[in-house]
Amino acid sequence: MDIGGLAISMAFSVGACVGGGWWCIKRLSEARFLLNTPTSKIRSAAQGYVELYGVLHALDSGEVEAPLSGLPCLWWRYKIEEYDDDGKRRSWRVVESGTSEAWLRLRDATGECLVNPKGAEVRPSTRQVWRGSERHPRGMSRDAGLLGRLFSASEYRYTEERLHAGQPLYAIGDFVTRGGVENFDLTLAQGAVVREWKSDFSGMLQRFDSNGDGQLDPQEWERMRESARAEAQRRHRARGETPVHHQLRKPGESYPFILSCGGEDELARGFYWQAAGGALLCMLGALASAWLIGNVLLPGLAAG
Repeated sequence: MDIGGLAISMAFSVGACVGGGWWCIKRLSEARFLLNTPTSKIRSAAQGYVELYGVLHALDSGEVEAPLSGLPCLWWRYKIEEYDDDGKRRSWRVVESGTSEAWLRLRDATGECLVNPKGAEVRPSTRQVWRGSERHPRGMSRDAGLLGRLFSASEYRYTEERLHAGQPLYAIGDFVTRGGVENFDLTLAQGAVVREWKSDFSGMLQRFDSNGDGQLDPQEWERMRESARAEAQRRHRARGETPVHHQLRKPGESYPFILSCGGEDELARGFYWQAAGGALLCMLGALASAWLIGNVLLPGLAAG
């Protein structure tokens, strides 16, 4: 084996070993996160990384339209492949793909949560695959002329995945609550109001310097602090009228963000099988690397 061939073989074998090992560790870690994170109710879920299970519902704005089938749904992902036959090799080549970024509404028995699917590993239960002779199954692209319609001999394969209203959804990610009156600290709120008023010291003097001496004596300071306390409570009550909105999004750290129509056990089982495949690939790559070093590289160096 020449040097170039040996280098390519070593690159492939080492890459298989490292890549397989990384994939194995990644899937094992994700399975551990899934199994060790308890399922929470939306109303009582803690802020941070949580696991939810509920049913999908349409947003107030209505459903979206899937790009290939035209069917109404809540979320879609599609892929268009063209059959490529150059006489030597036959394969399907991806020519177009896309993923919806429409938000989802998840409900359980206690409340609802809006889900931002951006960055999530989405595993829908609805998957449709079919073939056709046009690049877009709902009609040729606008720039295709009459000759293109008459002489198009290409074969295309369309894959579309969708989430629909009424389907169950398992979700694990970063849970955040907006609005409401949770975690209100009156002392901190009072201090914030005092700092706000101090930024306009002349206005504060005009309001609370009752004797006009240009400064606040202890009684005036106390009256100002009581007024700040009352203002903080007023603002707190006003914020309490704001509806609570729960959101689920991609975690900031390297935690898995998964949306799936399958349950936790099904996902974990699949991850374990994928981890086993990664471990096998890692082992084969290590064996191939050892064989190349022991039977090609070292004998070549000794002969040289």
